[in-house]
Amino acid sequence: MSALSPDLLAIVACPLDHGPLLWIESESVLYNPRLHRAYAVTDGIADLLVEDAEVVDDERHRALLVAAGLSPEGEVSNTDPEGGPPWTN
Repeated sequence: MSALSPDLLAIVACPLDHGPLLWIESESVLYNPRLHRAYAVTDGIADLLVEDAEVVDDERHRALLVAAGLSPEGEVSNTDPEGGPPWTN
């Protein structure tokens, strides 16, 4: 498990949609719930390369939201990396 500084978490953004990422310490990932992308964090270093991101299925998406302390119900989601309109699950 790797800790990330609060200063980094305040400014880090998804390279695809430039939105905020959730830090899920128990999984050592920065997660974009809008695009269902998880970015690995190893030894405190975030790998924010789009090609290295894990594309998360619905089951893992729900598990990551629960791990982040959020409700998976009614979460705004947008699985279109080209920036299509968001919708609610």
